[in-house]
Amino acid sequence: MKNSFGNNLPIVNLYKKKSLKSKIDTQLLYGDNFKVIKKHSDWDKIRIKKDGYIGYIKNKKFSKPIKPNFKVSVLKARLFSKPSSKKKLQKFLPYESRIRIIKKNGKFGKFGKYWIRTSDLKKNNFKYKNIFKDIKLFKNTRYLWGGKSYKGIDCSALVQLLINQNNKFCPRDSKDQEKYFKKKIGLKNIKKNDLIFWKGHVAIVLSKNKLIHAYGPMKKVVIMSIKKTIDRIYRTANLKVTSIKRI
Repeated sequence: MKNSFGNNLPIVNLYKKKSLKSKIDTQLLYGDNFKVIKKHSDWDKIRIKKDGYIGYIKNKKFSKPIKPNFKVSVLKARLFSKPSSKKKLQKFLPYESRIRIIKKNGKFGKFGKYWIRTSDLKKNNFKYKNIFKDIKLFKNTRYLWGGKSYKGIDCSALVQLLINQNNKFCPRDSKDQEKYFKKKIGLKNIKKNDLIFWKGHVAIVLSKNKLIHAYGPMKKVVIMSIKKTIDRIYRTANLKVTSIKRI
């Protein structure tokens, strides 16, 4: 398809404007396909196929659209130059990267010019019964506005990544997630995997009493008491819970 490409780099920043000083809105992971809307000298204005997000990326030599058959299911998967643990590289793919394995050799699979452990992968069509089963992989990952990986992540990306990993659509920003998920729940009826929304923020419920979220003030992904989190956000940011949604 004309002007359609695949991201063949581990992580690519998508900026709000054509400047490295601009805000990073989100990131493309390996295997994210996109369409170039408009080309500039050093920048491309693109639309990400997965969620429709529009922004600017630095102009690089990207591949044709990727047709994946596997996805990364660990926080960071190491790459190798050959199918051997002795040939490790200082290169990694983040969780939810999508790759096309073209050859297998023992415990390794080859994609492009790299090898990866097959134990770090799931088949592309694999789904968990518990959509947020992997959520604790991200515990203590640093908070990064616009981030989507082990290098840094924000609150809405944490939700989007886990839902995308289960081959379901999810908007990128928390305000759009809140609109997208329709089923409202009262605080008394809250249960595991519900989403708690504030203006500009979202958290994932782990149990009747606990939640997990990428929390800017604590600069990382943390597990906290639901009650204490609601009280703290109201006390420090003067924000009340706007809704609780069930996926």
